[in-house]
Amino acid sequence: MSAIGPSGEPRPEAAVLSLAALGWLLQDADRADRFLSLTGLDPDSLRAAVGEVATQVAVLEFLSNHEPDLMRASEALAVTPEELIAALKELKA
Repeated sequence: MSAIGPSGEPRPEAAVLSLAALGWLLQDADRADRFLSLTGLDPDSLRAAVGEVATQVAVLEFLSNHEPDLMRASEALAVTPEELIAALKELKA
């Protein structure tokens, strides 16, 4: 089964996984501050853009660029790190 839907858009599972990852990363104030700082987002702009693919990509890129967070997130979300990376690739396609 393809990761891309018939319209050429990523399948919803990648977006759902990204949003779950965002929820996980926002649970820790230091990690959330680091994410906001690195992305240039603030809480209001994050709220406004949470449904956008670019924001979902930013979440997964943030995790993929810091292996300890990637590993902790995958454990907390009960997925493999490879599934998070695959979701990132899917959203970027």
